[in-house]
Amino acid sequence: MKPWLLSSLLLLFVTRCFGSVVSISTKSLPNGTVGAAYSAVIQASGGCTPYSWSIVSGSLPAGITATPSSTTKTLNLSGTPTTAATSSFTVDVKGCGGRVSQVSYAVVIQSTANHVVDLSWNASPSNDVSGYNVYRAPDKVNWQRINPSPIASTVYSDSTVANGSTYYYAATAVDINGNESSKSAAVQAVVP
Repeated sequence: MKPWLLSSLLLLFVTRCFGSVVSISTKSLPNGTVGAAYSAVIQASGGCTPYSWSIVSGSLPAGITATPSSTTKTLNLSGTPTTAATSSFTVDVKGCGGRVSQVSYAVVIQSTANHVVDLSWNASPSNDVSGYNVYRAPDKVNWQRINPSPIASTVYSDSTVANGSTYYYAATAVDINGNESSKSAAVQAVVP
C-alpha cells in the first residue's frame, strides 16, 4: 500500500467525525402542573456519539430531573413538579468531536390544572374487550399511559394538562386475558 493513500484515508475519517455538527432538534418543552407526573424528551442528532449533556444555566423545575438516554441521543426530563413557578434553563449537548449545540427553554409549572381534555372513541367490535387504556405524548413518540387501570367506557377526561401545551392522545383496547391492541391513530389537543 502506498503511504500517501493511508494518510488520505485517515484524514477522511478524522474530518468526517470531527467536522460533523451536533444539533438539538427539540425547540420547546411542555408545561406542567404541581403534583402531576411530568415527562419530556430533548432530542439531538448529527455529529458523533456519545453525546455529553448538561444544564449550563438556570435550573429545572423543582421535582424534575434530567437523565441522558442509554444511547445518549436524548435527554429525558421526568418527575413530579413540586412548586408552581416558571423555570428557565439552557441545555448544552456536545458531540464526541467537541462540537456544541445549546437551546434555552422556559417551562411553566402551574399550581392547578385550568383545563380538561375530554376524549372519546369508538368501541372495539371484539366481544372479549374488558377495557381501554389511554396514552399521552408531547411528541407522538414518547407515549405514557395516563389511566391507572383499564377504563370500562369509551370516554376519558384528562385533568392533568398544563396551560400552553400541546398533547397527543391514543387509545388501546384490552381483552379479558390482558392482551393489548396497537394504539389508535393519534389525535392532537392544544391547551390554551
